[in-house]
Amino acid sequence: MARGLVLCSQTRTIAKLSFSLLEPRFSRHLCYVGPRNVPSTRLFCHCAGSQMLNLVDMATYNEAFSRRMAMAGIKHHNRIALGVSGGPDSMALCVLAANWKAEVQYGIGNSGKFIDGLLAIIVDHGLRPESKDEATLVGNRVSEMGIRCEIARCDWMNGKPKQGHLQEAARDMRYKIFQDVCMQNQISVLLVAHHADDQAELFILRSSRDSGVLGLAGMAFTSQVFSSHTNLYNKDWINHSVLLVRPLLDFSKEDMYKICQGSNRDWVEDPTNRSPLFARNRIRMSLGNLLSGTFESELQAVISACRGTRIYVDQICSNLIKQTVTIMDQGYAVIDLKALDPSKIDDICLSKFITLVLQFVSQRQRPIRGSTSKLLLQYIRAIPCKTSLTAAGCYICPAPGSKGAKALVCCSVNCPLPSNAELFHAFSVEEERHCFSNELEQIIANGKSYSNKLVPDASQAQFLDMGCESVLDEARRLDIITESTYRNINLLQREEVKHFKPKTDEVASTCEPKQESEHVNSFLSEPLLPGQTCYFMNRFIISWKLSKKNDSNVFPQESHSLSYLGRESQHSHCCCVNRDDMVAKVRTMIDADWLYLAELSKRPHLDNLESTRLPLTDKIACSDYSRLSANLALKSLKSIPVAARKSIPVLVNDHGQILSIPSIGYKHCPFMMASAVFKPRVPLGGGHSSFL
Repeated sequence: MARGLVLCSQTRTIAKLSFSLLEPRFSRHLCYVGPRNVPSTRLFCHCAGSQMLNLVDMATYNEAFSRRMAMAGIKHHNRIALGVSGGPDSMALCVLAANWKAEVQYGIGNSGKFIDGLLAIIVDHGLRPESKDEATLVGNRVSEMGIRCEIARCDWMNGKPKQGHLQEAARDMRYKIFQDVCMQNQISVLLVAHHADDQAELFILRSSRDSGVLGLAGMAFTSQVFSSHTNLYNKDWINHSVLLVRPLLDFSKEDMYKICQGSNRDWVEDPTNRSPLFARNRIRMSLGNLLSGTFESELQAVISACRGTRIYVDQICSNLIKQTVTIMDQGYAVIDLKALDPSKIDDICLSKFITLVLQFVSQRQRPIRGSTSKLLLQYIRAIPCKTSLTAAGCYICPAPGSKGAKALVCCSVNCPLPSNAELFHAFSVEEERHCFSNELEQIIANGKSYSNKLVPDASQAQFLDMGCESVLDEARRLDIITESTYRNINLLQREEVKHFKPKTDEVASTCEPKQESEHVNSFLSEPLLPGQTCYFMNRFIISWKLSKKNDSNVFPQESHSLSYLGRESQHSHCCCVNRDDMVAKVRTMIDADWLYLAELSKRPHLDNLESTRLPLTDKIACSDYSRLSANLALKSLKSIPVAARKSIPVLVNDHGQILSIPSIGYKHCPFMMASAVFKPRVPLGGGHSSFL
């Protein structure tokens, strides 16, 4: 429920009886889609009476929703997508979003039927025979509200998920579809209907898994989610992101029913939400048994205090990153440990800081927990650093020449890394005009201008450096929760722990050496043709082509050795040019590449033109050019720490011969144009998020 609303306490029984559908004050009609003996069939419900319309103060709900949208930085003219399942939560979201858009009378779109700038996305997971009909019915109901609707169906290319991973797989697929649809429709904001009861469930779930205070803060109010697809717009690399917004986190489940009933809107009840096979369902039912005004409000107060601590920690980490981290073009980071001064930083802030840096360098967005987190803390606090460490997909060691005052963080090819490479989708000039504007940047800036005023100081961050049990103990000591609520939360935790099978903790510095050959020898599934562009390891944008013009002038001091390239360019050309069968593959650098460059640089140059010309052809070999290019590359390579070299991308041909190492300027042919730009998919810090 929105804080300050007076409707929740009067309607508590509605939430308790929503599944039995026996609430006497409201007559609901049910229709079953599909056979009645299918236990997973969803129930389609609506309120038949009109008396409820006069009991719900929709203006209060609309005002609370409008306030949250302003806090997120969203204006009425911004284009918005809604994640809709048809349940009471998402239908209430549709009601409030439509009312919010109508506040400034943006009104009906060009179609004459739908509200401008509002799109509902319904995902048909295809996991049940009747899901297609259900999605269509929900789509019709949403359309009746004046909201344009798009139904997207899941394509389970590797087969439908198994029962144990069903909810997680369905969620991942759902959000991937949300992002794709938003990108196709040039929409930068996605609203989802998570509410306060969802936060309470998540708190119990995470506390039963020994989560720290940052995890107990729950779901972010806003978070920037980055697409798995990176696109090419007229030579500009754009990785589309969507601002995921949860405007209903201050509302309760009861409010969802009230809003649907008060606006006379139908919704869907999914009986699978009551299955004890899923952790959230078990916790939801247990919370329902404990539901009381005191317990509910105190639990939300603990969550709110955790969120305040999370806001403080995030702000500290943002400042530390700006002050102490340098990102190099070759894809590694340097941490200035002297400027960082770890001895003066709380463990929780330092741990989050190093996690953000490692997640950025490796582009693995997994949390770092347990023994790995402790090992990293010990390492970063030991100044000067003298040893090396492999953890979370990264290799950390003292920066050369820093005497241990700086730490180098680079990708470890000995650990599993993100998917190797993918080809870009290049948009035509006509499609380019639909490229996303700076709308999202402006929305984020608006949200920051609001949230920056509310960042607490250290004295207001109540749970710094506390585990789950410590958080509850401190909350009880501060009188945030009573003894009764303390006991009930512990009871819920213990009940859920019985169902939990912990996974083996990720162990630092013990990655199997056999992984190296897997990543070194793995290439694009398809060869990279001239003119094509690919994204390598979520980190490098790589492209290459053959040009009719050479760049032999990059070696002015060797103009005599390469003079034949200029003299003969109109009549003869390199053996590579106009080869239709020439392709490139991409891999990371290996020790043999350095030795190859060193050997190549020592080869004698050829004095006359005829000795460079291939027999029976009018084509010129690239021997002298590749020798000079290798010399230049070796000089560049000396400036890159040895540890960072192993993640540098290398282009090779079908026979494994090196064509180019763009990051250090090597290419075997003067007519070859190649580039490798460090452009990680997720930016340093993970993008914008807010826990207001």
